[in-house]
Amino acid sequence: MEEDNHPGIKAIIFDLGNVLIDFDHMIAAQRLSKLTDKTGKEIFDLFFNSELTGLFEEGKISPLDFFLKVKETLNLKMGFAEFVPIWNEIFFCTKKNLDVYNLACNLKKTYKLALLSNINTLHFEYIKKTFPLLDAFHNVIASFQLGLRKPQRRIYQKTLNILHVLPEEVFYVDDREELVESAKELKIRAHVFTGLEKLKKDLLDAGINC
Repeated sequence: MEEDNHPGIKAIIFDLGNVLIDFDHMIAAQRLSKLTDKTGKEIFDLFFNSELTGLFEEGKISPLDFFLKVKETLNLKMGFAEFVPIWNEIFFCTKKNLDVYNLACNLKKTYKLALLSNINTLHFEYIKKTFPLLDAFHNVIASFQLGLRKPQRRIYQKTLNILHVLPEEVFYVDDREELVESAKELKIRAHVFTGLEKLKKDLLDAGINC
């Protein structure tokens, strides 16, 4: 009876950014600042984490429409083909990322592994081509494909449906506390990622051998 009330972990969900791959939006902002009258900080504040970027991450606007809005907002003197590499080349892989990737590959042998990311289609395709990370997962779930973003509760519910698991059967790790808290409201066993050692401890505490 107790097992039914407290089911074991069947699926593990990883966030992507700052967990499996690091990034810095300021890299793109500084490069764009050389092509407009805005400073890197102004571009960062106007552009990243904006409503426009949110719509792009939810797949509500196309890459070209996103670029045209950015071009207009920042008064950019450039074309789409020039913009795309600047927009994409903000990611880098650290030893921490590789350690988490190796851990995920090991966990995949025993558990259903999923990646759940707030990400736009340009960044997603770039990461797929540039970094061999996604093969660690049985399911790769991107916000732009679902039309939803974390911390919206529906994206977690959709993910549970895709994985065919109950919230209590899921271990979820993300570097952003507000996203973790939203998942916890659905009874998902969610944890904030601060490094490999804490992640391993959280996994062990959840009964997951790693």
